[in-house]
Amino acid sequence: MFDPLAWIPEQLDLLHAMERRRAIHVRSTQQGATVAWQANQLINFGSNDYLDLAADQRLRDAASQAISADGWGSGASPLITGRGNDQAKLEAELAAFEGTEAALTFSSGFAANAGTIDALTDRGDVILSDEKNHASIIDGTRLSKATVRVYPHRDVDYLENLLKQCGTFRRRLIVTDTLFSMDGTIAPLDELVDLADQYEAILMVDEAHATGVFGEHGHGLCEHYGVEDRVPVRVGTFSKALGGHGGFVVGSQTLIDFLINRSRPYIFSTAAPAANSAAMLAALQIVQQEPQRRERLMESAQFLRGALREQGWSLGDSHSQIIPVIVGTETLAMELSAKLFEQGMLVPGIRPPSVPDGECLLRISLSAGHTRQHLDTLVDAMRELRF
Repeated sequence: MFDPLAWIPEQLDLLHAMERRRAIHVRSTQQGATVAWQANQLINFGSNDYLDLAADQRLRDAASQAISADGWGSGASPLITGRGNDQAKLEAELAAFEGTEAALTFSSGFAANAGTIDALTDRGDVILSDEKNHASIIDGTRLSKATVRVYPHRDVDYLENLLKQCGTFRRRLIVTDTLFSMDGTIAPLDELVDLADQYEAILMVDEAHATGVFGEHGHGLCEHYGVEDRVPVRVGTFSKALGGHGGFVVGSQTLIDFLINRSRPYIFSTAAPAANSAAMLAALQIVQQEPQRRERLMESAQFLRGALREQGWSLGDSHSQIIPVIVGTETLAMELSAKLFEQGMLVPGIRPPSVPDGECLLRISLSAGHTRQHLDTLVDAMRELRF
């Protein structure tokens, strides 16, 4: 009998031969600074739970109360019957938090990026995208019918030269992460807003890894640079510092009305459960009321970067809670990750396709829940691996 999927085992064997076949493992405890994973108790340096909110009791209580009041499933797309009071309230609170007229929540940060790019651009337009943008941005550019131009990472001069060549396009969209998820590097937002103004381009940024972490009030790197009112399209996520699930876009009411009508991932996805919206309302309050969480996170990051650089590790240009230990080869990255695992630490080795060939690394992701003892344990282990 014909097997239409008979070719798949060969492809899996090829990935195995290249040591790139991935497997799913089970975490048997709640998310946090320490986890039980593969029957091992580990210090968790792999999570994006930057403010240590994923298991916070206040988020649990808010979600539990919402389930009691509204049940679990939302039943339909937000445009049909799916949007409830908690979602509407969350979008209003998000807009107030970000200082914009309106906000729109999506089923994921991936959907928010891909759906927004596709809605804003079409044939006759051009998208200018940083080469190290997240996969959700890359896939959004692929969904769009626009021409795509990729510029070298944070290379403002190269981007300007591209913009000079793009005057005949109907619309020009510059899109970038603000905090890059693998390198921990930061986009030059102060220069990008000037270029967008000069060349009459739309600037869209993804604050996924910066929301809750950067800025005086935790709004992100646009706040940190003082350019919030100069970036018309800002994307974020609930799934990192806010400890939840889903994505969002904030901006003018006109932008949000347009996305409601044109963003396919929004239109054709079932709305998130009310419990998630209720938990994210609680998370937003905590971000505003407890700045010490991000202060502690930044202090830990500064300490760890200094200690690892003193040992001679290459950390690139990271100035954030994401600390890459750049080792180059895939074999070395996975070997170091395995040795740290044996010593009780979860530090993921990052390899293609997440990073280009020759740029493999250990990705250390810090949380406000990490103690100095956690950090010292990692520093000691890295010293042994280095020397």
